[in-house]
Amino acid sequence: MRIACDRLVLPDGELTDVVIDLDSDGIVQSWSTGSPAATPDLAVALAVPAFANTHSHAFHRLLRGRTNSGGGDFWHWREVMYAQAGTLDPDRMRFIATAVYSEMVAAGYSAVGEFHYLHHRPDGTPYQAHDMELALAEAADTAGIRLTLLDTLYLQGGLGRPVEGAQARFTDGTVARWHERWRSLRAALADAHPTVVLGAAIHSVRAVGPGHLADAVAGLPEDVPLHVHLSEQTAENDECLAATGVTPTALLARAGALSERTTVVHATHLTDADVTMLGGAGVAVSMCLSTEADLGDGLGRAADLRDAGARLTIGSDQNVVVDPFDELRRLEGGARLAAHRRGVLSPDELWRAGGIQGHIALCPLGAPVRALRVGHPFDLAILDARSVRTVGADPHELMLAASADDVLGTVVRGTHRESAHLRAVAVANYLRAEAGHGQ
Repeated sequence: MRIACDRLVLPDGELTDVVIDLDSDGIVQSWSTGSPAATPDLAVALAVPAFANTHSHAFHRLLRGRTNSGGGDFWHWREVMYAQAGTLDPDRMRFIATAVYSEMVAAGYSAVGEFHYLHHRPDGTPYQAHDMELALAEAADTAGIRLTLLDTLYLQGGLGRPVEGAQARFTDGTVARWHERWRSLRAALADAHPTVVLGAAIHSVRAVGPGHLADAVAGLPEDVPLHVHLSEQTAENDECLAATGVTPTALLARAGALSERTTVVHATHLTDADVTMLGGAGVAVSMCLSTEADLGDGLGRAADLRDAGARLTIGSDQNVVVDPFDELRRLEGGARLAAHRRGVLSPDELWRAGGIQGHIALCPLGAPVRALRVGHPFDLAILDARSVRTVGADPHELMLAASADDVLGTVVRGTHRESAHLRAVAVANYLRAEAGHGQ
């Protein structure tokens, strides 16, 4: 596919009259500035590198606009979420994931990390053929998004407490059985969905106790992306300190879980020592700003984490909002509120947080990054430069002005997907998921 861009905004500057040749996998074959030698397959006025969504729970989309009455906190919201989790079978999972993944591509995301723990039937009985995981892979294929499936270890309902209720379908019972299912899933995906990246996740230190963390990490290939919820709630920190004498960050560090292949999710309530440990390990941090605001989690320490050496990325988490521009505005907005000044994170840092740093967090360690380089994968989000939000804006600052509605289409793996069509697919599949409720 040959793409001609009048303007291509990259983190370190803007290129004009760019011509990019991509193969069917979205790998850059060549690129140049100047007029194309032949008529392009796609000509666009304004484009940016496509965004990476480093943290999603697709089924949470079913809660959008349904949990705001009556107040409450994260723990109250979690009970509502658990009730929804109990309604899902593979068909309903496929429909809702197709809906939310289509919405993501329509918004300019080309890759998603799906933090997945609904492995089994509601009573904990295993599916025979990775039915829930393959439903997610099928949804990603339909939507056209690059999927990193973060298969999640979940062993207990809290430090020292057994799983109960909806959590029965989350657990494999032991680390060894999780590793066994993970390896079996890897083989199944290689056969049926070879483009899916299989990563791994430790749900949290609440769900995987200190006696199991090191074994969980040691049993995985060293290049596999490893994600973990970290310190989203102060209650999690208090419980961990009471049980172990250290913070969740220190507990993960002790188990060898923090490294360049690790992405910690939220990391909202950190001590100074936690920040130093995370930065020193070179982790990525998935900050899910719309979710953290929706649940009243608190403001994370974005600038401190950046200064310590961590790599900032964004996630949509519960998918109340699917809009990378909104996440990036909230990222900088939160940093401004904390620092009482503007420009805490520069535009180039925000572009990297929304793009390349997120893509790295979703790829095996050492894999080619998604960048405008020959031999590397590269995806594009095509923007409307003349909407009421974008007209007149400095292109380098568009992440602070545009919205998902300004994305006209996204090029993923060398295929152009129009946003209007994808939004219709999202609505249709959401309605199919609702129609399947209770069947």
